[in-house]
Amino acid sequence: MSTHINAPEGAIADTVLLPGDPLRAKFIAENFLENAVCYNEVRGMFGFTGTYKGKKISVQGTGMGQPSLSIYVQELFQFYNVQKAVRIGTCGSIREDVHVRDIILANGACTDSALQSQRFGLMHYSPVPDFELLDKAYHKAKELELKAVVAPCASSDRFYDENSNWKLWKKYGVAGVEMEAAELYTLAAQFNRKALAILTVSDHIITGEATSSEERQKTFTNMMKLALETVIL
Repeated sequence: MSTHINAPEGAIADTVLLPGDPLRAKFIAENFLENAVCYNEVRGMFGFTGTYKGKKISVQGTGMGQPSLSIYVQELFQFYNVQKAVRIGTCGSIREDVHVRDIILANGACTDSALQSQRFGLMHYSPVPDFELLDKAYHKAKELELKAVVAPCASSDRFYDENSNWKLWKKYGVAGVEMEAAELYTLAAQFNRKALAILTVSDHIITGEATSSEERQKTFTNMMKLALETVIL
């Protein structure tokens, strides 16, 4: 057991999906995994392990923001020997050609987080995913006929950004803004593990179009299926 994950040895698979919302973890376990067992309820951050097409897979909620995700992912890597971690979350689009319900496969994650400056000081680290996972997800999306864009995201520590920093990210080719991917990619590099962020556009920062909280929690099944099909290949 670790400080925030109440799971005994062997309860967590070497491949884990990481939704921010713990209720999305529960939804995935109930609708996609066979023989799913709940291994964690600490602080209401549900974790489940089951099988998908015969492969043992876990799904663990991480909460909102990089500090929260950092706790769960470090414990998964350090104490449970997780080898592959795929974030399945939502983001806000900042590109006119990337629409609500489209999928972004994040090939890099910019960030404004102080977590990076604490690690690297004046140096600037570039958090990127595992190429093999990214390549598999890209080709599986084409096979499933899903609209998936390969592009950088920006992981912001601020949800309510009155400074409109997204405009500068947009200028440099960022497609969506979310709150976790950069820390996931950085921890994967630190522990020599494989990671990818698959993001569904839940709202459009430019046009104002948005999905409901219930839809974000219980649907976006294309992203979930894409992640599962990617990790079993």
